Amino acid sequence: MTGTALADRPLTATGSSTHPLGRVLAARRPLVCGVLNVTPDSFSDGGRFHSFDRAVERGRTLAAEGADLIDVGGESTRPGSRPPTLAEELDRVVPVVEALGRQVPVPLSVDTSRPEVMREAVAAGASMVNDVRALRSPGALEAAVELDVPVCLMHMQRSPERMQEDPRYRDVVVEVRAFLAERMRACLDAGIRQEHLVVDPGFGFGKTLTHNVALLASLDAFTGLGVPVMVGLSRKSVLGQLTGRTVEDRLPGSLAAAIVAVQRGATLLRVHDVAATRDVLAILDAVGPI
Repeated sequence: MTGTALADRPLTATGSSTHPLGRVLAARRPLVCGVLNVTPDSFSDGGRFHSFDRAVERGRTLAAEGADLIDVGGESTRPGSRPPTLAEELDRVVPVVEALGRQVPVPLSVDTSRPEVMREAVAAGASMVNDVRALRSPGALEAAVELDVPVCLMHMQRSPERMQEDPRYRDVVVEVRAFLAERMRACLDAGIRQEHLVVDPGFGFGKTLTHNVALLASLDAFTGLGVPVMVGLSRKSVLGQLTGRTVEDRLPGSLAAAIVAVQRGATLLRVHDVAATRDVLAILDAVGPI
């Protein structure tokens, strides 16, 4: 089925009342997803939360700042990065998910492409899978069907090791949308419910500055797919290219990008600075429908 045909289907309600994350996804306001990288080489925080104790403390802080969801990831996907071993990723992610599941009243997402990590993290308390490879890794789609939790499907050209090696598109918006529609169709055909699907255009994942700006400007093209749209622009290099700021100084740019994304239909904002993002959303909400 083409992306257009998928968008034309009658839509189910966003969020499932029978799932722990259902009420969050069904909220009639933009949601804030706090980023928790438990890697030694994250682009945004330099591995500051790599240790178990610091990761759990950071998760508690994100919850206290108002995160609607916390996304725990044990694989750095910055350009040129190499994946950890399965054992390394499990050791980084599962104990943190298990601890936060007991300590914070916020749903947890696991940022992984490996079916083994999906299963272990959900067993430990995660309520969602966020996959930068859109369930294309061997066994990932089957694991998602088995786990019956919401899944975020992201677009990425090639792999993290090679994604920024001269990425090219004839029309980035059309091609990314078509890819996400195809992955949605694969999920629906496999038995995943539409109300359990979220899509992410994958800002910075195999895109140039021009590609990223075009995707943000046309973000409303993705809302027609009939599922929530997640946007992850926080602190990314595209903001540095536009402003000349280093990672540490990209908060204003991140907030501006969040405003534009919400105004163009984003449902979830994946961010490092939860409290500041919630403040921005409060102002937007106060002046009228977003």
